[in-house]
Parts: sequence; C-alpha cells; structure tokens
Amino acid sequence: MTLADYEVFWTRTARQDLEKILEHIAADSQIRARRVYLDIKEKAAGLRLFPLQGRIVPELRYYGIALYRELICAPWRIMYKTEENRVWVLAVIDGRRNSEDILLDRFI
Repeated sequence: MTLADYEVFWTRTARQDLEKILEHIAADSQIRARRVYLDIKEKAAGLRLFPLQGRIVPELRYYGIALYRELICAPWRIMYKTEENRVWVLAVIDGRRNSEDILLDRFI
C-alpha cells in the first residue's frame, strides 16, 4: 500500500442495503443481480486510489453537512465518508427514490 492508498470498508448498514438491492433484482434475474453487485463493488473499490472523487451529497450539503460524499453507479448512490486513510461506505440507495428522508435519518 502506498501513502496515497486508502482502505475501503463497508459498514453493516451498507452491506445490508446492497443485499436488499441484490435480493430484489435476483427475483427477476440472477445474472443482472451479479452484474449490479460487481459494478457497485468495483465503483466503491476505486475509492482506494481516489477517495475524494465523489461529490458532496446534495441533500446534506443543503443542511451544511459536507462530511459525506457519493458516487453514482446508476441508478444507485454509494454514500461514503473518509477518515485519515480510510473510506467508509455507509449506504447504497436507489437514486430513483426520494432519498432525502432516508439520508437525514441516517446521517443527522
């Protein structure tokens, strides 16, 4: 690991979010569920080298909270924060839904 590398950790909540998404998709297509899983995990793994690549979560920025960032892996939103040389994946949310209430409940 170089000095620029970060470690990426998934919180229990984020893992549960991903499991629920995959279960829902797998009910129609196991292949698509696997593809979504790989896409989301790959996108999050990229944070190891570029932890600040995501934008500050707009719904939280409105309330003056700039600690949390997100990556878009359409239609999913991967929410995370950085601490020292760590990235914490906090949530995976369906971006097609009104997620402001979910975000405010989880992050405030």
